[in-house]
This record gives sequence, structure tokens and C-alpha cells, in this order.
Amino acid sequence: MRKILVALGAAALLALHGSVVQAQDQDAANDDAEDQMQEEEWETATATLRDQEGKTVGTVELEETPTGVLLRVTLEAVPPGVHAFHIHETGQCEPPFESAGGHFNPDGTAHGFFSDEGPHAGDMPNIHVPDSGALTFEVFNTLVTLVEGDPASLFDDDGSAIVIHAGEDDYESDPAGHAGDRIACGVIE
Repeated sequence: MRKILVALGAAALLALHGSVVQAQDQDAANDDAEDQMQEEEWETATATLRDQEGKTVGTVELEETPTGVLLRVTLEAVPPGVHAFHIHETGQCEPPFESAGGHFNPDGTAHGFFSDEGPHAGDMPNIHVPDSGALTFEVFNTLVTLVEGDPASLFDDDGSAIVIHAGEDDYESDPAGHAGDRIACGVIE
């Protein structure tokens, strides 16, 4: 009888030890899963758009996704009409915003959606601003990333900027679609 009790006691201890080990393993797995979730949090960035007088006319929130960057744009006090909306190659916005350089174009392609050799990575659809000057919209760009070190990263050595032009982009004229003056600019940070 004593041997049975000792055997049962030993079995209970082994089972208890196995439960503790399983609990420790589960805690470690939970910690690993939490670490992985933190690593998978997507990069984000913002740009505050200002006109040539320095007045804030909008914001752009950028969020990395598995297949590109989603831009959420809120505009206010932008002149009504159709305007080109681009990502430019340099993170500077000194009026008249020529400091932002040309369109973001890490692959050296031609400008425009209608170009056989295009588009630039920074080419995006025109925006249609109503008479109120206020507009909220989203744009998805598959040709850029917020991941530093990637050739298509908006966070390269000199940064990048969002630019709104006075006119519309014709989607084919190189290098900038005859979009006219730059009326608003925001450094992507």
C-alpha cells in the first residue's frame, strides 16, 4: 500500500511539474506572440501641409501596410479646383516649395500614369477640391514605403514631402505633368 501511495505521490509531483513547465512554456509563448505583434505594428508618419504664407491648410497621415502606404488626407482652405497631389523627393518646404525637389522617383521612371515608362513612385491621382476648400480623402500608393533602408523609403537621407500644385496633373508630361506652381507643402515626418 505504501508503494502505491509513493507511486501516486510521485505521479502527482510529475504531473504538477509538467503543469508548471506547461504554464512557463505558455507564458514564454505569450511573450513571444506579444513581441511579434509589437514588431508587426506598422510604421506611421504625418505631414502638415502649409501654404506659401505658412498657414496650415491640411494634414496627411501615412500608414505602412503589407502592400504599400495608405495616405489619409484632410484639407481645409485649399483653393477650389483640380490640383496635382504628389510625393516629392526632398523633405524641405521653403516657399515657393522648389526646395522639395522633383517627384519621388527612386526607380528613375518617366512621369505619369499614361506613360509607358511611368509612373514616378510619387505620382498620385489629382484631387478635386470643392468650393468650400475642404476635402477628406484617402490614397493608396503601392510604390513607396515607410520602412527605412528600403530603396522606395520616404525616409531616405534627405526625406520627402507632400506637395499640392496649382493645376492638375496631365498624367503624362515629363517631368511633372504641367501641374503648375506649388501651393502647399508638408514634410513627411
